[in-house]
Amino acid sequence: MDRNAKIFVAGSNGLVGSALVRRLKAGNYTNLLTPEIGEIDLTDQAAVKALFEAEKPEYVLLAAAKVGGILANNTYPAEFIYLNLMIQNNVIHQAWLNGVKRLLFLGSSCIYPKHAPQPMREEHLLTGSLEPTNEPYAIAKIAGIKMCESYNRQYGTKFIAVMPTNLYGPRDNFDLANSHVLPALIRKFHEAREENRKEVVVWGTGTPRREFLFVDDMADACVYLMNLPEDTVSEQLTSYPKPCFVNLGTGIDVTIRELAETVRDVVGFGGELTFDAGKPDGTPQKLLDVARMKELGWSAETSLREGIEKSYRWFLENQDRVRK
Repeated sequence: MDRNAKIFVAGSNGLVGSALVRRLKAGNYTNLLTPEIGEIDLTDQAAVKALFEAEKPEYVLLAAAKVGGILANNTYPAEFIYLNLMIQNNVIHQAWLNGVKRLLFLGSSCIYPKHAPQPMREEHLLTGSLEPTNEPYAIAKIAGIKMCESYNRQYGTKFIAVMPTNLYGPRDNFDLANSHVLPALIRKFHEAREENRKEVVVWGTGTPRREFLFVDDMADACVYLMNLPEDTVSEQLTSYPKPCFVNLGTGIDVTIRELAETVRDVVGFGGELTFDAGKPDGTPQKLLDVARMKELGWSAETSLREGIEKSYRWFLENQDRVRK
């Protein structure tokens, strides 16, 4: 990407989008289109059409999405499928109509079947039933992948996608009711320490295994993919029937118990850790096979503990905002 090319970061205010903006600015990309959520409704077809026609972005990073943890997915399934489908349909279609050179769509590792072989390879997509607790969200993201693939096949576009594992980091959602497991644990242990509690209770049995990727590593991978040579993209990512998406992760997972123990240690909580087995565990294991991304020349660099330390520092510096 030319450093002066106009780059539209859809969803620039969230965990993923803000990391992409940080990475782009660090790379001296100077012409960023980053409308705030109050400035454009990406579910509004006419509004997205007007934005593309007025601004004519050359590149698009589609990070806008309705996201949340198990509780949020279970509580708002209609919102998770409707809002995500509307956002990606509008942005991807307008990217084609307006001649965008390259688009990158952000998905999620929840696209894979609940009982997919571990680690999960790109070829495992659509080979089994999804995890029921996040099926509406997963279906929306699968539709986004297939939309990119279909436009590449029919129109020769260069629309690619990444499927990150569980992301965390600065600007995460620390709301205890609607957040993902890692930021929820950071807040739980922090508040327990502040209030001198003797115990922190964590949902589930603690046995499921999860992989975590620091969000700034994810952003680095996305910018790396956007800068791959045209020949590489054509041969490896937009040549049907090869998958148009790649997994993004570390290739290393931990149990929820191990994760909770690490967060407890970083936060400095000295009390007990117990697990509520009456709450859902979700998928038993979610580990990505990251061989394809490594073959393209990129690997994650931030260790889990280092990433948790950075996330906790950001939480401490932004408590007034995250607790609203």
